[in-house]
Amino acid sequence: MNKKLIILDIICYAALPFLIWKYGRDILGDYPAMLISTVPGFIYTIYRFIIERQFNIAGLFVLGSLMIGTTVDLLSGSAEQMLWNGIYLGLFYVLVHLISLVLMRPLALYFAVDFVYLQGWPRKESRELYYKKGIFKWFQLIQIFFIIRGLFMAGLKTWLLQKYGVDGYDQMLIYRQISGWVFGLLITAAYFYTSVPISKYLERRKSGAKTEPL
Repeated sequence: MNKKLIILDIICYAALPFLIWKYGRDILGDYPAMLISTVPGFIYTIYRFIIERQFNIAGLFVLGSLMIGTTVDLLSGSAEQMLWNGIYLGLFYVLVHLISLVLMRPLALYFAVDFVYLQGWPRKESRELYYKKGIFKWFQLIQIFFIIRGLFMAGLKTWLLQKYGVDGYDQMLIYRQISGWVFGLLITAAYFYTSVPISKYLERRKSGAKTEPL
């Protein structure tokens, strides 16, 4: 991961929200301070979306999630309800990932198609390749990682909220960022590993051998 992006992630998703919450809640109140603390992350996500030109399924998924999350936050009415709604919304995304897995249309696969498209690979060719037996199962596994991540994050936030209430928001910011990195590295490693079965498949096809199953 780019060191510059790591630093920006820390600043926009953890440091600034933490400072705004820590020093703004006494002046503004819990709910306004919590709302304002989400602004740096919102702006940074939009910036990344535009700079990286993620006008694809992956980018639109991130942008759509951001817009829905912001709308839910604004309609929550209180700091505690905002936190609970964030947990419910996280579980909703878990359901979305689960449905895509059950329907054999894992979003993880389409995210990969978007990525290689930016490297110059036609979407149709890469999508057909990824659905080959022996390759497809790895994208299903990555999809399961997305589901586990969502469940873990929701469970962690629920535990902190029940134990500390709204006062645990600062801890949620820190633990959420750390957990996000851990799962992010795991998912990234799994994506990198897909190059192994893909290379084996292409080698078998090039040699004229039977390509399914691997």
